[in-house]
Amino acid sequence: MTSSNGSDRTALERSYKYNPTMPMDAAERVLKEVKQVMDQLGVPFVLGSGSCLGAVRDKAFIPWDDDIDLVSVIGVNGHTEGLAEKAIAAFENHGFFMDIRRSDEAITVHTSQGASVTTPYMQHGGLSISMIKDFVRVGWDSLRVIQDSVIAYPGIRIPVRLFAEPKQIEFLGEMLSVPNPPEEYLRLKYGPEWTVPKKAGVYEKDIVAQVPDATLEGLPSRIRVLNHDGLPVPAAEVALAGGRRAKTDEHGYAEVIVPRFDWYALTVRYPNHEEVLYMEWIGPDKTYVYMSDPNATTSRFLVLSPE
Repeated sequence: MTSSNGSDRTALERSYKYNPTMPMDAAERVLKEVKQVMDQLGVPFVLGSGSCLGAVRDKAFIPWDDDIDLVSVIGVNGHTEGLAEKAIAAFENHGFFMDIRRSDEAITVHTSQGASVTTPYMQHGGLSISMIKDFVRVGWDSLRVIQDSVIAYPGIRIPVRLFAEPKQIEFLGEMLSVPNPPEEYLRLKYGPEWTVPKKAGVYEKDIVAQVPDATLEGLPSRIRVLNHDGLPVPAAEVALAGGRRAKTDEHGYAEVIVPRFDWYALTVRYPNHEEVLYMEWIGPDKTYVYMSDPNATTSRFLVLSPE
């Protein structure tokens, strides 16, 4: 295995692939360093997703969380793309390894009510930044406003008003911002049972359940479903979060429409089996293989492999 100093591409890719729990002492130190950099540059941000959930509900990081989640909104509270770029340079100077994805392409989504909505899909418009230091991954989304909302992964629409006047809370001895009211944000992201602690493999199902089905414009991505013996599974359901559901044919192939190469969440179901693939990097006009693992049906990331 390639060695890593915890602040390089190897560490980031390992974090994506194996989804390890954050080292909590290092996570607290990294969060405080991130806050210091952001504050010095005047970059507004809030705790998002699991970091917000832990801070609000548990007053601590969730013990099994794998990263720190931050959100900024372009055009809200003075945040700009230029500020984001300055922060990226500052984090690099502080020894963070950076992985930056720009997601500005507008995608047309046809909702179940027949309406057409133009939205950057899957994540959002703007910057999706993953950075890592001391084996602690930080996900920072710098989002664009789309029709009075932002789009949180994997396709959840959050009203921008929740970010306009963030709430200050004490967390780990610091005053940090969260969406306001945080309870509404957490309900939208995690569902009505957000107050109930749920481990990895369970909470992902709750998140995916909040994403409405829609018809996306794009080209098909083929997913071949194999059981743990390597045999094709006919009539399995492959559901793309924020997209549509498809059934596999007799050879195990199903087609889902994806607009472009991006991160997507999918669910694979067949009798006596269900697995949420919460983060998969796939694109149109490609074929991928899914193989079940009887010893691991939760918390697997980057499961799909090119055929």
